[in-house]
Amino acid sequence: MCTVVILRRPEHDWPLLIAANRDEMLERPSLAPARHWPDRPEVVAGQDKLSGGSWLGVNDHGVVAAILNRTGSLGPLAEKRSRGELILEALDHADARDAAEALGDIDPNAYRTFNLVIADNRDAFWIAARHGARRVSVEEIPVGLSIFTSADRNDLTKPRVEAYLPLFEAATAPDPETDDWSQWIPLMGDRTGATRDEPMCIVSDYGYGTVSSSLIAVPQPKPGATPRWQFADGRPDITTYEPIALTGTTVTGK
Repeated sequence: MCTVVILRRPEHDWPLLIAANRDEMLERPSLAPARHWPDRPEVVAGQDKLSGGSWLGVNDHGVVAAILNRTGSLGPLAEKRSRGELILEALDHADARDAAEALGDIDPNAYRTFNLVIADNRDAFWIAARHGARRVSVEEIPVGLSIFTSADRNDLTKPRVEAYLPLFEAATAPDPETDDWSQWIPLMGDRTGATRDEPMCIVSDYGYGTVSSSLIAVPQPKPGATPRWQFADGRPDITTYEPIALTGTTVTGK
């Protein structure tokens, strides 16, 4: 399963902080976040080379979108559309609320089950496509800390959430102004903090594990305000986070 940690604090200079680990089959090819889509020049996202879609991205308006598989739905199916295309569809919008409203009308049975997080400096939403549901559910993500894995938001029946939610709540929040994520980075790379084989950073002997990690911050709207993205192109316990260029991404007008 992948993990997305989101901290919302509307009155802060940096109202949206996101940390995300991508867990995937190690042989599945991908490209680090960049402007990979000529028909979507405003989108910076990682590219899944198998499907052409993405797992996480930011657009030039400061909208962030991340997708996670729900339990029992790892990998593609020939008769289903790729969930990675939903990231690109979400990032076609200049506002998280507009994106959530648009994607709230999709047919969940066209895809394998998923959790989709869409957020900007003002709003944040969670879209869930559950097994057998006729419609996706759309919920606003509350202010404060949330963790998404393969189940519902902050679902304490998931060992990873049970173990890491209190650790993130106790940690000092990152300071994007100085690129200080010092208390979140060890948590994203932790391999020991959860029981029943659900650490934050997965290493296995069956070709599956944590393949990359991201730290994203979105600022309040003001002239020249630009989101920040630090990306580890590999396991975050052994890979250094490096900045992703977001030139042209300016958060204004919200």
